[in-house]
Amino acid sequence: MMLSLGGCHSKSQKNTEIHGQITDKIGQTDTLSCCSSGLPSRFGGAKADTTVHSKGSANNSHKEDMVLIPGGNFVMGGDSLWGRSDEFPRHKVQVSSFYMDKHEVTNAQFRAFVQATSYVTTAERKPDWEEMKKQLPPGTSRPADSLLIPASLVFNPPSHPVPLNNVAAWWQWVAGANWQHPQGMECTIQGKDDYPVVQVSWEDAQAYAFWAGKRLPTESEWEYAARGGIPSGIYPWGNQLIDQGLPKGNTWQGHFPNENILKDKFYRLAPVMSYPPNGYGLFDMAGNIWEWCNDWYRPDYYLWCEKQGIIINPQGPEKPFDPDEPYTPKRVVRGGSFLCTDQYCSGFRVSARMKTSWDTSLEHTGFRCVVSVR
Repeated sequence: MMLSLGGCHSKSQKNTEIHGQITDKIGQTDTLSCCSSGLPSRFGGAKADTTVHSKGSANNSHKEDMVLIPGGNFVMGGDSLWGRSDEFPRHKVQVSSFYMDKHEVTNAQFRAFVQATSYVTTAERKPDWEEMKKQLPPGTSRPADSLLIPASLVFNPPSHPVPLNNVAAWWQWVAGANWQHPQGMECTIQGKDDYPVVQVSWEDAQAYAFWAGKRLPTESEWEYAARGGIPSGIYPWGNQLIDQGLPKGNTWQGHFPNENILKDKFYRLAPVMSYPPNGYGLFDMAGNIWEWCNDWYRPDYYLWCEKQGIIINPQGPEKPFDPDEPYTPKRVVRGGSFLCTDQYCSGFRVSARMKTSWDTSLEHTGFRCVVSVR
């Protein structure tokens, strides 16, 4: 799917020059791809068992590994020369203070949760056809039992250049892929305790957050925190282009999706805190993994927000809707991943928003948590 760029606000000459450079880099195109749309079909998804059978809960009263994000006002939304249509209109938001995990939830942290609760993630469960068909057009035939097996989406790079309008060219469902085996049963996370946990659905992330005494961030909290105190920054570090200077995050360098020149030294995931933090002390707010937010996704939600004048602690729309896949309820993901590049999605911009089915897990999707200041 391709979405038009917005063009409803003027910017300074400096930012115009910066965006001109970006436009040049992607071949004078006026569209950007949404890298989480059109994923290969698995006939829907399985509803996760989010019951947490706790043998004990995490003690986070001391806010370990979290940083305080001071509340304030900001203008939320995309830059006029670089944002997708669902990043507009820009609108005023007030956010209360909160604590945020300084890095993405790691394999070690998620393992502690699973060991304490016996939780089974979405990807590890056999799909429930009765739940799956709710996300499909009426009359969709039941798939063969051989397809109703635990599986998840894995990045499978092609060996040659491919058109960028079909993500099935580099994503595939792999049996046995889950958080312990991100690329399938032959791949383990042994020795990778400090890597971000991936292959977790929104429901999985919610279950962990509940156990940890935390919650998932709202979309507005996430963007406010990602800006790191730089209200007009395009990226968490400011306005310098992603591939200028030293590596600023784990993203794709080279020709996507078939060639990665590894300027940032990582082909897939990187350990948390491998790159400098933003102004609030938060690591990996751009690249490495997409991060689940609490909000449902609607492309027109910002229109409602703008009409409020200034909206205080927005919680997202009451109901989801994606016109491209109207039967599939989706949640917002933020921050970009190791697959993001200016050639394709530029998901590492602070205002870039994507959407993913709440019960889908992918090799480049994880999360971090927040706690409200009482």
